[in-house]
Amino acid sequence: MDEPRHSKQTDSEPASTESAHLEHKEEHFTASETVRDIVIGMSDGLTVPFALAAGLSGALSHTWTVVVAGLAEIAAGCIAMGLGGYLAAKTEEEHYDSEEARERWEIIHLPDRERQEVEDVLREWGLEGEVLEQATDRICSDPDRWTAFMMRHELGLEKPEPKRARNSSITIGLSYVVGGLIPLSPYILIDEMQTALTLSIIFTLIALFVFGFGKGKFMGTNAVRSAISTTLVGGAAAAVAFFIAKLIGG
Repeated sequence: MDEPRHSKQTDSEPASTESAHLEHKEEHFTASETVRDIVIGMSDGLTVPFALAAGLSGALSHTWTVVVAGLAEIAAGCIAMGLGGYLAAKTEEEHYDSEEARERWEIIHLPDRERQEVEDVLREWGLEGEVLEQATDRICSDPDRWTAFMMRHELGLEKPEPKRARNSSITIGLSYVVGGLIPLSPYILIDEMQTALTLSIIFTLIALFVFGFGKGKFMGTNAVRSAISTTLVGGAAAAVAFFIAKLIGG
């Protein structure tokens, strides 16, 4: 007796479903904070030292003086930017700890109100009736889970990484150094001032384009659009800073 056709189709469904799961791989970018730090450091490193070097080019005759001034600025900028990143991350960490302590106090002293807030969040997700009560009981049965839920879904805060402040300061500082050395490198390698300035402009624009393209790729956005916008914005910022430096330097 022949086997019914529909049974064969049913048997093949789990295999096709499993195959679909195996073929589908979700790729999410999870290093947004690191990229943000690199963007902060590189964007300033590419524009500020370039503007300084370009401004000095019109007033000085020796590239070595530009190099010395540029290296001094890169060192100062690296320290200042790195310290700024450290303080910003520490402030974020302290804010999270303060809000977490407040939530823990409220869970202990105002449990009914906090439970109601959990229910309100879950109700917005579409939970109702017995399912809502069970989910609320489950969350509120553990003070740590309860606190974490309130921090994330009521306040919208994520717990900072323990080494976030240190890593942020290092990333921003090193990115500033790398960015600053790109427009300064022609002055290090070439003695003729005008040639060094021309190459510095070319190197900076190319670096901005490549940097913007890479940023777009990593962030999952349109890489070409990111490259063009980064080049235009960075180039405009550098141009404004250049003309201000030229105006002040005479």
